[in-house]
Amino acid sequence: MDPRVEKFLAVIKAKNPGENEFHQAVMEVAESLIPFIEENPKYKHAKILERIAEPERVILFRVPWLDDKGEVQINKGYRIEMNSAIGPYKGGLRFHPTVNLGVLKFLAFEQVFKNSLTTLPMGGGKGGSDFDPKGKSDNEVMRFCQSFMSELFRHIGPDTDIPAGDIGVGGREIGYLFGQYKRLRNEFTGVLTGKGRNWGGSLIRPEATGYGATYFAEEMLKTRGDSLKGKIVAISGSGNVAQYATEKVTQMGGKVVTLSDSAGYIYDPAGIDEKKLNWVMELKNIKRGRISEYAEKFGVEYFEGKRPWEVKCDVAMPNATQNEIEEEDAKMLVKNGCVCVSEGANMPSTPAAVTLFLEKKILYGPGKAANAGGVAVSGLEMTQNSMRLNWTREEVDTRLQMIMKEIHATCEKYGRKENGFINYVEGANIGGFIKVADAMLDQGVV
Repeated sequence: MDPRVEKFLAVIKAKNPGENEFHQAVMEVAESLIPFIEENPKYKHAKILERIAEPERVILFRVPWLDDKGEVQINKGYRIEMNSAIGPYKGGLRFHPTVNLGVLKFLAFEQVFKNSLTTLPMGGGKGGSDFDPKGKSDNEVMRFCQSFMSELFRHIGPDTDIPAGDIGVGGREIGYLFGQYKRLRNEFTGVLTGKGRNWGGSLIRPEATGYGATYFAEEMLKTRGDSLKGKIVAISGSGNVAQYATEKVTQMGGKVVTLSDSAGYIYDPAGIDEKKLNWVMELKNIKRGRISEYAEKFGVEYFEGKRPWEVKCDVAMPNATQNEIEEEDAKMLVKNGCVCVSEGANMPSTPAAVTLFLEKKILYGPGKAANAGGVAVSGLEMTQNSMRLNWTREEVDTRLQMIMKEIHATCEKYGRKENGFINYVEGANIGGFIKVADAMLDQGVV
């Protein structure tokens, strides 16, 4: 490791002990940016990277709520307001038992760069709770969301901080959160994105992250005169991102052969077509079942306790969670002929896996670029809310495609090497950094 990066990371680790995911996210960015900053001393003298790595505000609160037995339960609630140099804080809420301060700081830090890449005026933030919606009744989820928003509402607003959904926070949770915000503030504003279509939501928002990651994969393949048509695609996850990535890959001529959840993955060599996908959507979104049921329904193999990266594929789309592709998984993907990895999740590849992808000249789209479609359409939802109108599905999808192409162009601009190889990690980090850093310089030491 570059000694300058090592020195910078030592300070980060000393200030943020035990926050391993945050350390990993900062290291990955610092490796790209510190050499760039050395060549551009205005950023070094103003200590821009040090300031970006320190949240502007961290909000931590308790969330008491009553379960269906009348028992009091207590969870932790968080909001990390990371950086507002180019716009109000923007980023999702995650409800999952693994949520802690380090995880949310990593996500908020990544969000700053991701939001910058979209070209939209959005700062970076993230929040959530260690509450687990799985196995809870609708009434329990509602009571938790109402308690959570009873504290969060005083820290957010349409011009301050606009949360969205993330893992464990879908349309149901956004609805309960928005209802409580409206009750407390007595106003109907675009304070949350991912809202229902009938009350301020945007068309294409549910599809946006999965569609965007697919569009980004297509753009990467184009640089080699190729496309998704005819490609075998391995997808992890079976939630919102995985579902719509599967839909869009299929529409673009590819064949998705895997889906997974925390218990294992299914392998369907015939491909997950529209009919099968509709069944998965009902299973996951309505019945809230397990992906193993797909294997029973369609007579395919289910691999318990495993991830799908051992399956032979041309394109891999990790859409589940952080660090799901480890070095051995990456080796297996490369060995089996994978030529492109487009990340629908946040930081799903470990540093060793990323290093291998770059060494082997794989088309590797990091999450902050490849999965920016979700927050991009959240930004478009904010715009529609401000104007009190709704765009058509075609108009939103066209804007999403344009944004993903612009993100790809930015990555190509700052990541193309002399030998023609595009290092999308460097391109995304430097491209996302410059806009935020220049805004921070303009605004002084604040």
